[in-house]
Amino acid sequence: MLKKERHDFIMRQINLHNRVLTSDLVQLLNVSEDTIRRDLQEMSDDNLLYKVHGGALSKSYHSSFDDSTVYAKEAKIAIAKKTISLIKDGMVVLTGGGTTIIELVKQLPESLQATFFTISPLVAVELAKYARIEVILIGGLFSKNSQITYGGHVINQLSEINADLCLMGTSALHPQDGLTDTDWEINQLKKTMLSCSRKSAVLCISEKLNISLRLKVASLENIDYLVTELEAKDAQLANYTAKSLQIL
Repeated sequence: MLKKERHDFIMRQINLHNRVLTSDLVQLLNVSEDTIRRDLQEMSDDNLLYKVHGGALSKSYHSSFDDSTVYAKEAKIAIAKKTISLIKDGMVVLTGGGTTIIELVKQLPESLQATFFTISPLVAVELAKYARIEVILIGGLFSKNSQITYGGHVINQLSEINADLCLMGTSALHPQDGLTDTDWEINQLKKTMLSCSRKSAVLCISEKLNISLRLKVASLENIDYLVTELEAKDAQLANYTAKSLQIL
């Protein structure tokens, strides 16, 4: 595989999952670890990504203030507008982090009166712009990679919440394997968030459908809504409709 082809592949993985691990890229591309390290360094020098220990991160994942590099921005805005129909005045809403959730917050109606709990400081900053929304940031250890708080203290706080609705982005969704991710700590957070919410919605661009990663978060049966940019009757969603998910 040519270097440009490797770089294109790496950027696609970054765009879809916000982060990549060197070890995973070595296996996926069947090249040496030194080759991947050089590729990531070159791409970092070209300002395409953030190179970190053990892998790389998306640039768009790290700021809610400069959204010019958000991947699939129009699709995420479409998802945001659909998801707003689930949020009602007086609700207690729990959110994760990520660019899709941030796009959702930017689309909220100014008149909305609700309480939002979030594990994402970037999401909290966006929510704070709304006069009638109470914002509660769950504090704990801060993940530089995922830009959210995590750890036992965060899980303990989450377990005391009884949310009406959990809004969650994802790295991958599969009709058989369900919601999956690659980070153990993040998985524990997501499991806790789902368990302390009456209803849950996964916000997912269609490119992340039919993908399965290493660690399972939840089966589709544990999720109430799937929101994509596709029409609900799109053929790509047929296997998800059969799982009793409500498709928006």
